[in-house]
Amino acid sequence: MKWFIIFVAMMAAMATYFWYQVDKTGGMPKPGQVAPEFDLPDQNGKMHKLADYRGKWLVLYFYPKDDTPYCTKEACAFRDDFAKITAAGANVVGISLDNAASHAKFAAKNHLPFPLLSDTSGKVAAKYGVLMHLVLFKIAKRDTFLIDPQGHLVKVYDKVQIYAHVNDVLNDLKRLSAR
Repeated sequence: MKWFIIFVAMMAAMATYFWYQVDKTGGMPKPGQVAPEFDLPDQNGKMHKLADYRGKWLVLYFYPKDDTPYCTKEACAFRDDFAKITAAGANVVGISLDNAASHAKFAAKNHLPFPLLSDTSGKVAAKYGVLMHLVLFKIAKRDTFLIDPQGHLVKVYDKVQIYAHVNDVLNDLKRLSAR
C-alpha cells in the first residue's frame, strides 16, 4: 500500500510538471524587437511570409486547436471585427499547429475572412515562444503579437482574455497607428 501511495504521488507530480511545459528555446520576443520570420501555408495551400505584410500592421494570433470552443470564439471575434481591423490598416493572421485541411474546414465552417497558417512542426510557435508541450502532444499557446508596418513587435498579448481581446487589439492598433 505504501508503494502504491508513493507511486501515485510521483505520477501526479510528473503529470503536473509535464502537463503544461512551454518550449523555452529562446523565449517570447519582446516589443521593440524584429518579429521572427515565418514561411507557412494557409488553409488553401498558399504560402505566407512575414515580409508579405510589410507596409501594413499585422495582428498575428496563435491559438491551440481548430474547432475547440475558445479557439472558435476567438476566431469568430476576429471575424466579427475584421472590417474594423482592416479599416485601421491591419491584416489578421491566425497560426496553430493544425494542418491545412483542418484549417480549411475550420475557416469554411466559421466564415473566416483571414488566413490560418499551418505550423505543423511547431518551429514558428517556438520562435515566438508560444509552443507548449501537453504530455504527448504539442500546441500553441493563445497569444497575440501586434507587428508594425516595419516588421517590429509593438505589443504582445499573453494570457489572452477571449471576450475582451479583439477590442484591446483594436484600441491599441488605433492608438499606435495614430502616432
